[in-house]
Amino acid sequence: MPGCSIRAIWILNNQHSVVFSRRFSVVEKRWRLAWEREKDSRNEENLKCSVLPLLPTDAELVSAFVERKEKDGSSRGFGIRVPQSVQGSDSWIDDPITRHVISVCINKDEEGANLLWPLILHKKIHHYILVLPLVEPHHLKAYIKMCERSDCGNSIGVEESLSSLLIDLPCITGALMVAHALGDMISGELVEPEVVLGSSPSVGGLLDSLTGSIGISSISARAKPVAAPVAASTISGSAVAGSNLLDSTKSISRPIDKDALRTFINSSMPFGTPLDLNYSNVSAMKVNGFSLSDLPPADLKQPAWKPYLYRGKQRILFTIHEIVYASMYDRDEIPDTISISGQVNCRAEVEGLPDVSVPLTGLNAANIEVLSFHPCTQLPEQGVDKQALMFSPPLGNFVLMRYQAFCGLGPPIKGFYQLSMVSEDEGAFLFKLRLMEGYKAPITMEFCTVTMPFPRRRVVLFDGNPSIGTISTTEHSVEWKIIPSGRGITGKSIEATFPGTIRFASRPIQRLLSASRAIQGDVLEEDSDVEPENSSNMINIEDFLTEKMNKDLASVDLEEPFCWQAYNYAKVSFKIAGGTLSGMAIDPKSVGIYPTVKAPVELSMQAVSGDYLLWNTLGKCPCAVSPKFSS
Repeated sequence: MPGCSIRAIWILNNQHSVVFSRRFSVVEKRWRLAWEREKDSRNEENLKCSVLPLLPTDAELVSAFVERKEKDGSSRGFGIRVPQSVQGSDSWIDDPITRHVISVCINKDEEGANLLWPLILHKKIHHYILVLPLVEPHHLKAYIKMCERSDCGNSIGVEESLSSLLIDLPCITGALMVAHALGDMISGELVEPEVVLGSSPSVGGLLDSLTGSIGISSISARAKPVAAPVAASTISGSAVAGSNLLDSTKSISRPIDKDALRTFINSSMPFGTPLDLNYSNVSAMKVNGFSLSDLPPADLKQPAWKPYLYRGKQRILFTIHEIVYASMYDRDEIPDTISISGQVNCRAEVEGLPDVSVPLTGLNAANIEVLSFHPCTQLPEQGVDKQALMFSPPLGNFVLMRYQAFCGLGPPIKGFYQLSMVSEDEGAFLFKLRLMEGYKAPITMEFCTVTMPFPRRRVVLFDGNPSIGTISTTEHSVEWKIIPSGRGITGKSIEATFPGTIRFASRPIQRLLSASRAIQGDVLEEDSDVEPENSSNMINIEDFLTEKMNKDLASVDLEEPFCWQAYNYAKVSFKIAGGTLSGMAIDPKSVGIYPTVKAPVELSMQAVSGDYLLWNTLGKCPCAVSPKFSS
């Protein structure tokens, strides 16, 4: 990772105790030499804060971090300038990035106030991860000047701004990657992108399911096998984010594996320079070591992301994974919106250090807006509707490319949802939907479910008869399974209607239930030994909304933040296999490998729903107005 060196790493728990710290003396020596060169010019500038020549102790860092947290109301601070902002603080810069790239003031009586910047802050469950990258002293002095200006740092017409400063600092991006890698490691959330096999499993349905459907039939033939990682779906983390939000704030800090952290840091960033932040590679090197059989040919250079050479049955697996987001209004004054976030995942089990060429088609039809590629990728050929990727594949599963696109085939589910409250506690609703209109084989919708959430109302009576599918209810939702799992549809469209009535518990009874839950919540908070996030009366932008929602609403409400007051919607969940909705495609027969080897190429394509919402046509709904451009 060129251009990035790490001076120090600190990991704090939610009691503000340092549970792990690491300093890199080689990088720190470079900082001292750079600081000595700037030492003569330091007195020429009238700065209220001086450059910190040495790293603070753990106690000094904790004291400064807690002081900043109490002053700003939360660990991340305001980010933007508010009435509570004071000159010299991060929020004085008036840039949201200061919620993630912070500074702390190390106070020393004999030397005055010393600023430590840029500190990368990453909060993972109940730990704060602070990473300090190496920057030049003049970059730090430029930031100090911004903190002392009366105007905002990003004012129009101002040459010096935080954005322009960060462009010259690629170490910020590298330090963010380090912080996220450490956070995933201490939380146990080490997942790899999903690579799905075709309809015929390589080893067996049970074994493929246990290994994340990546197929490990040839793993025993490897000279130095990498421990097979369990591939997880890219959307699995977001599915449980809402349920974990409350639990994470009350979790008791658990001890972290310091030996594993030391091993990972020593291997992934020797002497403070990040080389390979892939935990699977680092773990495999520790377990298996190296042998003479792993040496590459003399005329080839082995990349850092491939510490072992593959041995065994050769093949290449591609998975095009798309997540579909939509807001369906069924109104003339508000257009429906639908977008796709996609990525091409790959697993290349090929011997040696070959180059793989992959031609992508359908780019013009997909209206690709954003493209990002794995660092091992090159772009030798580009055209209007064709683009070839050349890459030297690393070990294991990896994301070859990410993109944003429009839906080329039209919405997979379209129609309307209407809910009319005939009284305060009783309503009538109607669904009229059409599924997979215009979609042809082999594209298959494997399942489709529509959920009506009512987090602020308790369902006491329900009556309805859908034209297709089954119904199930809970206290706060109605679920309509149009297509159950295992009964997919291919090559045809389906019309589905669902009229019905619903009755809720009266509001006085519901208020009593909410009050009892609030009392129970207060008792749990008093019994908790977790230190409160904010003890001052200042505005806590990070936690204010969560705290207010926690007091006024039940915990389930956090999972459906838009379902308040007059806003209501139905959420559609589905999975489509056998094709892409954007038109992005790979021809397996056109994939080339150099030097030429016989390696079959398998391709799977799937699309799943993200926030696919059917807003109530008869109610209020939030929407974003698109700007109009004059011709």
